[in-house]
Amino acid sequence: MSTDVTGTSDVADRSEQPNETEILRYAAFTGDVAGGNPAGVVLDASGLDGTAMRAVAADVGYSETVFVTGGDAATRRFRVRYFSPLAEVPFCGHATVALAVALAERTGPGEIVLDTAAGEVPVSTAADDSGAVRATLTSVPTRSRPALATESDAALRALGWAPDDLDPDLPAHVAFGGAEHLVLAAASRARLADLDYDFDGLAEVMRRHGWTTVDLVWRESPERFHARNPFPVGGVVEDPATGAAAAAFGGYLRELGLVTRRGTIAIRQGEDMGRPSDLLIDVDPEDPRTRVTGQAVPIPQAGRPARIRGM
Repeated sequence: MSTDVTGTSDVADRSEQPNETEILRYAAFTGDVAGGNPAGVVLDASGLDGTAMRAVAADVGYSETVFVTGGDAATRRFRVRYFSPLAEVPFCGHATVALAVALAERTGPGEIVLDTAAGEVPVSTAADDSGAVRATLTSVPTRSRPALATESDAALRALGWAPDDLDPDLPAHVAFGGAEHLVLAAASRARLADLDYDFDGLAEVMRRHGWTTVDLVWRESPERFHARNPFPVGGVVEDPATGAAAAAFGGYLRELGLVTRRGTIAIRQGEDMGRPSDLLIDVDPEDPRTRVTGQAVPIPQAGRPARIRGM
């Protein structure tokens, strides 16, 4: 099946250098390259195995890189895999948004479908009057359950937080939206801003329980939350924007009965690390899926785009 989605000019370029694969870089959930969460994007990874993809992700150094491993540009359906610098992850929201925008810029906006390890993820893209492209992904069905005391206590110790640092009206949960995340709600914005945790200790707790990130949130209002996402299991201290956690958080709000009718909730992330990011989630009490919307912009690269040789 064809996986060439890069346009005529790049096809000609690759015919001159057939053993090279282009690596694109995008900042997701932002309209400013100085904000958002950077993601690597490889539009044709059909010649790469898992070991090679992990090596590329480590070299790129972002929290995740997405690889299109197969599919059909004519039907706009693609198989994808996601890698952090340390390991493969089943789903990544910000890399999905980056990929969707990259595809829209090359083949035009519209609907695509991604086959991920977590399941089928439809994504729609649209350009505004200025030409900026926004993508909306629809997550796999979400779920959320109360965290066991042993789970939350171990995470709190690694974070250096006390139980009274938490908002009693937003209990700790383990939520899923393509990957599992521990959700902990801070009682104050100041508590959320003060993040200095035991990297190795939290990574060990997360590996033990199979969590991709810890989703730390603070409720500014029922329609607006702030978030931070430690990601030590991926070799990253913190994610500036986490679409998979946002999808899971939609399921968390639904499970708690905090969504009584379909609506949009804004999540501000990355502010405390100097990369402000804006995520919108659309949550419907009658639909277990979450729709996550954001913009993405290409990160300028000096000279020719980075390429992988001989893989």
